[in-house]
Amino acid sequence: MTETIERPKLRDVVADRLKTFILEGDLKPGDRLPTEAELATRFGVSRPSLREATKSLEFLGIVEARPGRGLTVGSVNMDRVTEYLGFHPAMHDVSAEELIDTRVLIETGVLPHVARRMKQDESLYDKLNAINAELQQARSLARWVKLDIAFHRELICASGLSPLMAFTDVLAVFFRRFRESVKKAEWSGGIESHQRVIDALKAGRVQEADRELRTHIESHRERI
Repeated sequence: MTETIERPKLRDVVADRLKTFILEGDLKPGDRLPTEAELATRFGVSRPSLREATKSLEFLGIVEARPGRGLTVGSVNMDRVTEYLGFHPAMHDVSAEELIDTRVLIETGVLPHVARRMKQDESLYDKLNAINAELQQARSLARWVKLDIAFHRELICASGLSPLMAFTDVLAVFFRRFRESVKKAEWSGGIESHQRVIDALKAGRVQEADRELRTHIESHRERI
């Protein structure tokens, strides 16, 4: 039985080469790129093929096409990256265990940064506290899930690590997959756990917050 090896699309190959060109040239946002014709010649492809590649990179903000200026290096659009990751079919094939492990890795990993930033900006605690207070008023599963996602997303965003914000839509995928687990969870216990996490962070007790958050996320293992 022969094994079929999928060939990469020319568009993706060219896009990878263009990203490599930007990285190796240490180009910054706003720097001009060679003309479309020059890039097509450099990569040995037709201009339509190059245009396909640049369009895919424009979507994420990696390159920009401006009238009169040609192609320039862009600033990555994190909202677009988040949207892409959240709805990419591959995300829906990830196992339940992997989703739990991913949440633990990302969310506990940001805690030292959140604690440090909370010392400088008390509004970070206030935002998380306000979402948790709203959770106490939730009366439907849909409302609970929406606010629970908002709490954990805000926790990641409070780290100030903008590249990680691209992965906050993992939460939406997680809660869609774990809907039954959430339904069975003791909501009041979840609220209390949230509060212990943010209170520990506000006090600078990162290890305590880490232990609490791990327990909070991993409780889903018992209900799947």
